[in-house]
Amino acid sequence: MTASDGAVVDLLAIAAHRDDVELTCGGTLIKSAMLGRRTAILDLSQGELGTRGSAAIRKAESERAAEVLGVSVRENLALPDAGITNTTETRAALAAAIRRLRPRVVIAPAPQGRHPDHRVTAELVRDACFVAGLAKIRLDVPKYRPRKLVYSITYREDYAKPTFVVDISDEFERKLDAIKCYASQFDGETQAGEVFPNGEPLYDIVRHQAAHYGSLIRTRYGEPFYTIETMRVDDIAALEVSSF
Repeated sequence: MTASDGAVVDLLAIAAHRDDVELTCGGTLIKSAMLGRRTAILDLSQGELGTRGSAAIRKAESERAAEVLGVSVRENLALPDAGITNTTETRAALAAAIRRLRPRVVIAPAPQGRHPDHRVTAELVRDACFVAGLAKIRLDVPKYRPRKLVYSITYREDYAKPTFVVDISDEFERKLDAIKCYASQFDGETQAGEVFPNGEPLYDIVRHQAAHYGSLIRTRYGEPFYTIETMRVDDIAALEVSSF
């Protein structure tokens, strides 16, 4: 699934590894696509150093997962697995992709993360979004800067509370189906990525965590997000989520 130079997407999720997006914000992508939004995923590495499977296997799995998620575009920047860096070169490469896809909203990994690639990717995404809007940096693609950058903080408890939670109650089973496309990574496992183990199968932990985030907004399942800027409210009388 590749985009032409004129592709425009509403929502672009950028992650270090194939399967990161499915675990952290897959339900949000599904929900956005069902609302008629054009969604996309940009994986930064091919997973060639993963303990299980191979880059080729993970590529096939990611293509199946993309179909389940309903994304319009899925691309890979082919940066080194376990070696993603935030440099002039990597910022330019990612900024070029952002300029070409022209997303309104970008989802980045949590600013803190267990895997070094996750933490660096969060910083790299923010910097590349800024660089993409600098006219005098020539990337052979017209300048463009996304309107909004949000961080997916699923499985991270480093923040007092998420800025907001997306209700994925109706989308959760499809999210889990997308995660299960990565059988080489997750079948029979109890830990993956930012998901810390408690002895239960990974798929059960994913369900429990989604239920936890859903409870914060009084729904069955949810996905949490963080923004650096304060969110705006126009009608305070219309605020959702009961306090009691």
